[in-house]
Amino acid sequence: MIPEAARAPFPSMKIPNLRWIIAGALLLASILNYIDRSVFGLIAPVVQSDLGISDSKYGEIASLFMVAYCFAYLASGWIVDRLGVRLGLALFVAWWSISNALTGLARSFGTLASFRFSLGLGEAGIWTAAPKAVSEWFPPAERGVAVGLYSIGGGLGATIAPLIVSYLAPQYGWRVVFFVTPPFALLWLVLWFVLYRSPEKHPWMTDKERALLPNPGLATSAAAKVQGWAAWRLALSQSFLWQLLLARLLTDSVWYFLQIWMPKYLYTVHKMNLTQGWMLSLVFLAADLGFLGGGFAAGRLVKRGAGAPAARLTMMAASACVVPFAFFIPAFQGLGGVIVLAMFVACAATCWLGNITSLVVDLVPKPILGTSFGVIACGSALGGFFMNQLVGWLVTNGFYSDCFYLMALVHPLALLLVWPLRTRPVAT
Repeated sequence: MIPEAARAPFPSMKIPNLRWIIAGALLLASILNYIDRSVFGLIAPVVQSDLGISDSKYGEIASLFMVAYCFAYLASGWIVDRLGVRLGLALFVAWWSISNALTGLARSFGTLASFRFSLGLGEAGIWTAAPKAVSEWFPPAERGVAVGLYSIGGGLGATIAPLIVSYLAPQYGWRVVFFVTPPFALLWLVLWFVLYRSPEKHPWMTDKERALLPNPGLATSAAAKVQGWAAWRLALSQSFLWQLLLARLLTDSVWYFLQIWMPKYLYTVHKMNLTQGWMLSLVFLAADLGFLGGGFAAGRLVKRGAGAPAARLTMMAASACVVPFAFFIPAFQGLGGVIVLAMFVACAATCWLGNITSLVVDLVPKPILGTSFGVIACGSALGGFFMNQLVGWLVTNGFYSDCFYLMALVHPLALLLVWPLRTRPVAT
């Protein structure tokens, strides 16, 4: 049997800082991921009009996506632990890209709901595969930046999506926007299979970078492998896992609201049109700054001697002080004021999200990280599901403002749940 290193192209080539190129590939995948999920919310009024779909039915479609997303989190983490990051992530990217393209062919509520459900089954995979890749490739002081780097793909994808929609939809119709990303996904898959290997086996890694690996050899140690249902039992036995799950259930609903319902709020209440859709890009650009800046700031605290969990929770506490300003969004009459305040809320929400992701990487042992992260992130999907049900009811009954009042509560509540974790040691 040919060794994996020998099967790689140019086995004698050495690339300095290869881990950051891996992080860059994860960033590209997350950009594609968020473009594919965001365009539907941006084009929703046109799709609803064309296919005769009410606001309540739109909420059902969004909820079906979240149901699939929830189940996919549970399964995808286990799949990544079994298949590895390389094959597992490739499988998910291919699945969600095909599902997104099929959305452009939908002719009824039923077919549209089916294709968005299928999209949800694929899209969760990157958010269980990417943290496992970070845990294998990066030391604790760099993990926040690495997580922030691939996480800003969410903001970048959500920033790019309005530009795609505002340019293509008025000229070519809403269906064409769903066919933009699949060719790029194919190119990404080729890059990924050429580039990615587990760090212990990668032939392009320099000795200097190999010395930075967290716990070298752990990933390939027979003792480190947890098989089958044992991974589930071990993951579910960790008490802090439930604290993190509940925290994400509460707080991820804000990020989902900004992606799914904020465009509809601006279209409905502030009469924003498709050609003004670029203004939403400012909100998601601020979200990018939250992902990256929050990870960088936590990393600086770690380098100054703070424990990694304490550094993450310090940044999360700061975020929990800013997100409640969402309470004041309904008070603004002008579109500009709403956008500016939404930018601050989005920045704080993603600073929280990036740091709670890094906190999971810090606290969970690597052999069960994918499985554990899938369980924790299931809370995220459940939060999105319940949020869609509640917001759909509130919007239908004319209570849009109450959505923002509820958003102001969730981060302070979640901080009370996870603050005791600041003294836990970093897992190996």
